[in-house]
Amino acid sequence: MESTGNGLNRRQFGRTLALAGAGLAINAGGRAQVPARLGVKLGFDNFSVRALGLKAGGLLDYAASQKLDSLYITSLDALESLEERYLREVRAKAADLGIDILLGTWSICPTSRAFNKKWGTAEEHLALGIRTAKALGSPVLRVVLGTREDRKSEGGIEARIADTVRVCQSARSQALDAGVKISVENHAGDMQAWELVTLIEAAGKDYVGATFDSGNSTWALEDPMASLEVLAPYIVSTHIRDSMVWEYEDGAKVQWTAIGEGCIDSPAFFAKLARLCPGMPVHIEIISGFAVDFPYLKPGFWDAWPKARGADFARFLALAKRGKPLAPHRSPDNTAEQEYQKSELERSLKYCKEVIGLGLR
Repeated sequence: MESTGNGLNRRQFGRTLALAGAGLAINAGGRAQVPARLGVKLGFDNFSVRALGLKAGGLLDYAASQKLDSLYITSLDALESLEERYLREVRAKAADLGIDILLGTWSICPTSRAFNKKWGTAEEHLALGIRTAKALGSPVLRVVLGTREDRKSEGGIEARIADTVRVCQSARSQALDAGVKISVENHAGDMQAWELVTLIEAAGKDYVGATFDSGNSTWALEDPMASLEVLAPYIVSTHIRDSMVWEYEDGAKVQWTAIGEGCIDSPAFFAKLARLCPGMPVHIEIISGFAVDFPYLKPGFWDAWPKARGADFARFLALAKRGKPLAPHRSPDNTAEQEYQKSELERSLKYCKEVIGLGLR
C-alpha cells in the first residue's frame, strides 16, 4: 500500500485526519492519544439505567460515582415528590455534588397514543413540568409528541404536530416567566428532523427548542448526522447513543448500541456537534439489545411517511449498506439486566471521555 511519506499508509493517514478533525491528539505513529478535554459537560439520561429503579437522589450519587457533570431526569416518576421542599433538597444535593439537573417528562400531545392522563390534561401536565423544572433549576423541560405509531393516526403526524403546538402555546407565558425552555424530542420515530422544526417554528422558538436524540433519528429513517444538521439551530439539549443499521429482505433493521459500537462515525459526529452547537452538554442515553424492523420494501409501509424526502432516505440507506447484523441481548433476570445496562452506559461514558475528550472531570 502506498505510503504518504511520513510513515503512514493512505488508510492510516485518512484515519489520522478524521481523528484530528474530531479534536483527538495524534502521535508520530498515527495512533490516537487521550485527547485534551474539550470543555463540554458530560452526563447521562436516567433511562439508561432504568432497571436500577433509582430515584433522583440515587441517580445523583451514581452520576457522581462516574465523575459526571450533568444528569438528565426524563420522567417525573423519578422524583419522590413534587412538593417544593423535596425539590429544593434535590437541587441542593445536585449543587453540592457539582452536577447540573435537566428535567423531562413524556407526551404532551393529547391525541397521541402515548399520552397518559396520570398528570391531568396535556396543558396541566406541561404546566406541572415547567413548575417542577424551575424548582430544580433545570433550564429545559424535555417533552415528547409520541411514537412512530402516531404517524398512522387520523390526520397523520401533521395533525399530531398541530395538537402539540396548541398545548405548547398554552404555556408560553409560564415557560418564559420561569426561564424554562420547552424542549421537544424527536422521539421513537414520531417526527423526522424537518417535521420537528415545523413544530418549533409554529409554536415559537423563543420558548420552544429541540432535544436532539441521535438514536431516534435512525427510527425516523434518518442518518443522525443529517438530523443534526437540520436541528442544530434549535437544539437546547441532547440524548446521544449509537446505532447499527443493516439491510434484510424487507428493508432495514436498527439496533441501538453503546457509543462507538454502531455504524455511526462517532468521532465525526461529535466533531460536527461541537462545531454546530458549541459547548452543548452531551447526555448519553443507552437503550441496547434489540432490533426494530423497518420493512420499507413491503406494500403500505410508506403510507405513514407521505412526505418522506428521497435525499434524506438515501443517507439512511448508506448507513444500512455499511452496517452488519447484531445479535439481540436477553437478560435472564433483573439483576443481570441491571448489570447489562450499567455496562453499556459506562462503556459509552468511557469512550466519550477517553476518545472524544468530553467531560469536565
